[in-house]
Amino acid sequence: MTPAPGGTRDRVLTVPNVLSAIRLLLIPVFVYLLLGTESQVASLWAVGILMFSGASDWLDGKIARSFADQSSRLGELLDPAVDRLYMIAVPLSLGLAGIVPWWVIAILIVRDGLLAAMLPLLRSRGLTALPVTYIGKAATFALMSGFPLILVGQWDASWANVLGVCGWGFLIWGIYMYVWSFVLYVIQLTMVIRRLPRAPAGRR
Repeated sequence: MTPAPGGTRDRVLTVPNVLSAIRLLLIPVFVYLLLGTESQVASLWAVGILMFSGASDWLDGKIARSFADQSSRLGELLDPAVDRLYMIAVPLSLGLAGIVPWWVIAILIVRDGLLAAMLPLLRSRGLTALPVTYIGKAATFALMSGFPLILVGQWDASWANVLGVCGWGFLIWGIYMYVWSFVLYVIQLTMVIRRLPRAPAGRR
């Protein structure tokens, strides 16, 4: 893929950014549907939001990598930020609804909290983020696939119970990859600290 010219890198209105913005706006809608109502119709819409979010997360990355004029600095910050918000809001909502145990939520939130604690060290080397790993993206995909299936598993039907079991499989595998990707980020951070000098104060 040909690198995007400097001007296009500053674009705001791109398809990936629009998809990320829609996903961001749907977070409070999902929380309301899951916790503010008790109807199965609302639960169905909540599942739909999670499925759309997972699919659009893959799609916006695919578009940004495939078309030079769709890649932007804003997208590089917005997409992972929205992912992190989903990985906080969705497990917390499922925990408050009594669907997912709190130890699962603790693992996910502590992992993201530790990643956030790395940011000052990265900025001291003039960096804003570490490269996203395929394991990290796969973990997010597995988790965002598992959550809607677990939610469907709460419905009173045999087929729903089967999907719920599949959802727990995705969730357990996603947690493993989520933790392993954190280990890889720690290794990357260690290499950055060892190889890069401290950046001047004006570049942090």
